[in-house]
Amino acid sequence: MTYRLADFDYALPPELIAQVPAAERSASRLLVVDGDELADERFVDLPRHLARGDLVVFNDTRVIKARAAGVKPTGGRVGMLVERIVGEREAWVQLRASHLPRVGTSIAFEGAQAEIVAREERLFLLRFAITESLPEWLDRHGEMPLPPYIARRADASDEARYQTVYARHPGAVAAPTAGLHFDAALLDALAAAGVATAQITLHVGAGTFQPVTHDDLARHRMHVERYDIPAATVDAIAGARARRSRIVAVGTTTLRALEAAAGDDGLPKAGWNETALFVTPGYRFRIVDALVTNFHLPRSTLLMLVSAFAGYETIRAAYAHAIADRYRFFSYGDAMLLTRRGGGSIRDQSA
Repeated sequence: MTYRLADFDYALPPELIAQVPAAERSASRLLVVDGDELADERFVDLPRHLARGDLVVFNDTRVIKARAAGVKPTGGRVGMLVERIVGEREAWVQLRASHLPRVGTSIAFEGAQAEIVAREERLFLLRFAITESLPEWLDRHGEMPLPPYIARRADASDEARYQTVYARHPGAVAAPTAGLHFDAALLDALAAAGVATAQITLHVGAGTFQPVTHDDLARHRMHVERYDIPAATVDAIAGARARRSRIVAVGTTTLRALEAAAGDDGLPKAGWNETALFVTPGYRFRIVDALVTNFHLPRSTLLMLVSAFAGYETIRAAYAHAIADRYRFFSYGDAMLLTRRGGGSIRDQSA
């Protein structure tokens, strides 16, 4: 079947868009989707659905303070959102201004001057005149980049809560939000249950919020994101395969990195690379067996990805159930546990 953009639309009551996180990370709700079966649980129940030997793979990127305000030589204000850092002092950014500046323009930020050295459609390449690294400068002068559907300014609490507890490598401008539900106690519970863990790093770009504008999905072009697959993670996946255990990706970013790096042998290739992988129904998954994910925006590439993973009709039914049962949606919202279509059942280990 050929899908069009309108096939991934749905009506969401605005009050279901979570504006703040749950009081405790693992206290959020978890919709377990196992084929046609749906179960309403709490995220803290996740270990019951994993078996000893299963491998859970996390994205350990760290969100940087990617928003900053500047001034053009004319005195006009400029809003900046980093898309991705490409050097010690260079980054591709989105700019917002009444009149967008041209290549060669210098923009004054707090503690820095930046020159526009190139432009590609909606993105500008800025070179910063600073003595420290760009992530260090942003950490002192930037603001946490909450998603556009959160209708408030970031505050001090977001610096902790819009960050996973295992975040290590700075570079993301949006959180890998499925990981926001994990706390230290839940990670300990996974270890106690004999569930193995591993990490990848994918620096999420602002393009994750880029809308799909073409009704013909084949015409959409994905944003590019950098990722790293450590050799230890490749070995962990090979070990899980050898013992016939499942690979569980925490978040669509983890899934994209693993699938983009997948070789013909069903293992990801180690090292740094870039991906513009666009997953739509019909895609053949080679590594990931189960997926922990949040609820995604209508008409988004991420909704298309989970529809490819669990099945289009399955996701439609799950989202209808979640809306009727008043789940919280998007970055600070609740979560789902999905099994890959045709990949076997999610097992409840409590029986």
